[in-house]
Amino acid sequence: MVHTDTARFPIRFDAAYRVLSSALFLRPSSSFVEVEGDEVRVRLAWGFRARFPRSAVVSATEYQQKPLSRGVHGFGGRWLVNGSGKGIVAINLEPSQRGYVLGFPVRLGNLLVSVEDPAGLVTALTRVTRFVARRQNQQ
Repeated sequence: MVHTDTARFPIRFDAAYRVLSSALFLRPSSSFVEVEGDEVRVRLAWGFRARFPRSAVVSATEYQQKPLSRGVHGFGGRWLVNGSGKGIVAINLEPSQRGYVLGFPVRLGNLLVSVEDPAGLVTALTRVTRFVARRQNQQ
């Protein structure tokens, strides 16, 4: 049976950054994390995109630190994709996955992303990973 429910979590934008990012065509309406079936998609308009299987999510937790920067930043597999310093979820991936920044491929091992509903995203990601882990242990 294929899981087909879709949940979309808009990326959170601070008011001031919303204006600046919209001027750069990094529109909030084109920025989201989408969990559909066995797939997760992350998009910050044209600035960042990634697609990976839910089974690659080792953990997803609400991130307590508040970064000062906004946009897309990263190095060495750790990437911050945000429009706000609030509502950030830390997603750990194993094995590392592929993302694209400005069209260039990057490695994703740890993804920090700001969303309007961080608790909802954590639930959507961990519900499936717990099921997969429990199923693997039964085999």
